[in-house]
Amino acid sequence: MTSEESRRSELGDGDQPVEDEVAESFDAVVEEGAERLHRTWRAVLATGFSGGLEIGVGVAAYMAVLESTGSHLLAGLAFSVGLIALLLAHSELFTENFLLPIAALIAKEGSLAQLAKLWLGTLVANLVGGLVIMLLFVVAFPQWHGVLTESARHYLDVGVGWEGACLAILGGMVITLLTRMQQGTDSDAVKVVAAVVASFLLTGLQLAHSILDSLMIFGAIMLGEATVGEWVLWFVPVLLLNVVGGVALVTVERLVRTKELFEDRRQQRDGRRG
Repeated sequence: MTSEESRRSELGDGDQPVEDEVAESFDAVVEEGAERLHRTWRAVLATGFSGGLEIGVGVAAYMAVLESTGSHLLAGLAFSVGLIALLLAHSELFTENFLLPIAALIAKEGSLAQLAKLWLGTLVANLVGGLVIMLLFVVAFPQWHGVLTESARHYLDVGVGWEGACLAILGGMVITLLTRMQQGTDSDAVKVVAAVVASFLLTGLQLAHSILDSLMIFGAIMLGEATVGEWVLWFVPVLLLNVVGGVALVTVERLVRTKELFEDRRQQRDGRRG
């Protein structure tokens, strides 16, 4: 142990070379990530489908407030009902699966094949669930058709140039930061506050999010105001840039910050195997 690490241990309650709060949350992050990696296909698809439905409820709240007020900032606050539903119902979006499962993978608590299953299954199920809920909302609320089309066209027309790319990177960063904030507390009330803050940033500022914005575009496609081809050309790069934002700007920093804890956990795991 270096002199800096020794002094850090003297100042904190634990003997790890990181803040006590970080060390305390580390095991929870890895264990929850491992639980996600080890899910069956049935569990992955069911959780992802529910996540698509619940984020669709948030889109509905967003549309209702936007149609009434014309304010994206207020509508962004209303959208938080979707993120709160994801939290309390224990469902997931594809973009929530960066920090936790990658941490578990680095700790040797899962495999790349399991990560691929989690990502692919959650992504497809999110889109299917979102498509189902948007079909219901489009038919049930014709008064939203105008703002729904306008919102969808906004993302498609911005595209993936420099502005669109930055919006997509920020979108991935914000949703992964939400995961990190919620993992830092045991209080459901604080987790809900984090969801409201993230919602305000994500939708109030119209950041690009591959799943959320796809639901709006699905609605526009149903109304004949967009095409599947336009969605695909927008979706693929935005999805990849969301991954870049979530992994490079949040997950990697967390991994570097807790490097020693990962090394200790891997050594303990290898020791048990031996």
